[in-house]
Amino acid sequence: MKILNDKKLNLKTIHVLLITSLITVSCGSSKNAVSNKRTITKSVPKAENLRNLESKFNGKISGSINEILKDAEKYLGAPYKFGGNTSSGFDCSGFTLKVFEENDYKLPRRSSDQAEAGNTIDIKDVKPGDLLFFATAGGTRVSHVGIVHDIGNDGEVKFIHASTTKGVIISSLNEKYWNKAYLHAKRVL
Repeated sequence: MKILNDKKLNLKTIHVLLITSLITVSCGSSKNAVSNKRTITKSVPKAENLRNLESKFNGKISGSINEILKDAEKYLGAPYKFGGNTSSGFDCSGFTLKVFEENDYKLPRRSSDQAEAGNTIDIKDVKPGDLLFFATAGGTRVSHVGIVHDIGNDGEVKFIHASTTKGVIISSLNEKYWNKAYLHAKRVL
């Protein structure tokens, strides 16, 4: 009987480790878990170039982008949930999908697929409503997405996203973790 209980315990441990590693590697999910698409970035800015940018953003945003940001903000504090796309829990791509859907814009479900939508833009050209993509597991594979929330007078880019540890929050590209993981920005609106 002890051997049987030990096997059950080991299977539970393995199951927990597998789920934890999936959450760590990617925040997006899909019914089609296998994809042979890869996001290739031509030129990733060095981390020090993302701090205190000379932003070209003039401070004006359209009404539709303002509505997207209001809808994103209403979910601040919502918990993280792998595969989630409701206020009871979001993963990163589920969050962007939900916010854009509420404003009649269609995005793919997975962050790596969202990274293929729209036009790539230079980080100096981002404005609220644009999408930022990250490689949170290292390398150049997109595994996280957030929505540009605002740009400070000093060029600091803040974005709203579903964090695996804190749920829906606003973060800054000046934070070392996000600065290092940043890949590229896209304009989908």
